[in-house]
Amino acid sequence: MKALIYFYTALFALALPLSALAQNSQAPVEVEADRLDLDQRAGTAVYSGNVNIRQGEMQLRGDRVEIERNDAGELSRATSTGERAYLRHQPAGQDSPTEGWARRIIYHVAERRVELIDQAELTQQEDKFSGGRLEYFIDREVIQARSDVDGREPQRIRMTLQPEQ
Repeated sequence: MKALIYFYTALFALALPLSALAQNSQAPVEVEADRLDLDQRAGTAVYSGNVNIRQGEMQLRGDRVEIERNDAGELSRATSTGERAYLRHQPAGQDSPTEGWARRIIYHVAERRVELIDQAELTQQEDKFSGGRLEYFIDREVIQARSDVDGREPQRIRMTLQPEQ
């Protein structure tokens, strides 16, 4: 019974950061993983083993996903890691989703900011961005790109921007 309570607590811990991205925040959160480690005192839930998290039009995948809460108990950050961690977000009013890939993806809940780090790629509509580090500010629809990655060779920034129709 206690394990079941921890499982539902971990699912609830996911609901807030994912609902901030989802069009329909009332949609159920679906989590698939091989393992869950929940630390109530530290305020973390760590999913590992082919993790796939979905809610509405938002999806986060990776080999490992860690959810963190701040001192007030609010969800503060979701970090997905893996060879090709993946984020998908369908903004309201857009025909195609914004998709991102990197070795590490960090979603900062309060700032509504996504960091894609190491072999980062982001596709928004038909525009494509890649580099060592990309930051996507969701509400402002701003993208910042850098070639530097901690402890690695710089990865050149590349962009393909489609002309407006």
